[in-house]
Amino acid sequence: GLLRNAFDVVEIVDVLDSKDEAHLALLTRPDLGITFTKFHCWRLTQFQKCVFLDADIIVIRNCDELFEREELSAVPDVGWPDCFNSGVFVYKPSQETFKAILEFALHNGSFDGGDQGVLNMFFKDWRTSDISRHLSFIYNMNANVSYTYQPAYKQFGKDVKIVHFLGAIKPWMESYNSETGRVQPGSPHSCEHLQMWWDIFMKHVQPNLTEECKGIAGELSKLHLGPCGSASTESSESRRYAWERGHVDYMGQDAFSNIEKNWKNL
Repeated sequence: GLLRNAFDVVEIVDVLDSKDEAHLALLTRPDLGITFTKFHCWRLTQFQKCVFLDADIIVIRNCDELFEREELSAVPDVGWPDCFNSGVFVYKPSQETFKAILEFALHNGSFDGGDQGVLNMFFKDWRTSDISRHLSFIYNMNANVSYTYQPAYKQFGKDVKIVHFLGAIKPWMESYNSETGRVQPGSPHSCEHLQMWWDIFMKHVQPNLTEECKGIAGELSKLHLGPCGSASTESSESRRYAWERGHVDYMGQDAFSNIEKNWKNL
């Protein structure tokens, strides 16, 4: 329901659907289960051209010009620039392409265990094809780049249009102070873009969440912005993630005075 309120079209991908050819294929390659999910984007044949975006991405400026690019257009991966990063790419939906990628994956697997390995092998001419299919880094910038490539970010950061929160730690796992409305420092990602993600989430998404939502969404539904010092609730899930990563809120809820108070109540 929440997704349909935000998007014009919501397609459910059920990899366990016994009528789905992808599911039948998985019977022989169960290791590729999650990998196959992204391939379903080629089945959106009601559209002539699409831009795929991973779930850990935030678009900060209009980038409609991407629809002028051809399949497969993508940004070089920072870890191995001869490969493209599959978090953002331009493609043409096609049932034939979907079947071809599926068959290719079944026979060849993935060199990195994920969709990026499969797609780079399938579209193997990307690294030597027309340079116009190599998108600028501004369309898939790593969120930690302001730390690792600071001079370049200072020069070109103003042009960035799409930010990608790569890695195991995602924005919704960061420690967020609901009293101040600020992201707690100490993240490997850019605080500027993390704050942007949380500002959007708190304004447009969080108010629509309910405690009936499953998992972390249910925890995040309990967040309430308030003036500094008020009794606003911070997500226990978010705090747990932060604590486990060593990001302790020494001046807030994790302060020694609060810990001592809990001891006395035992």
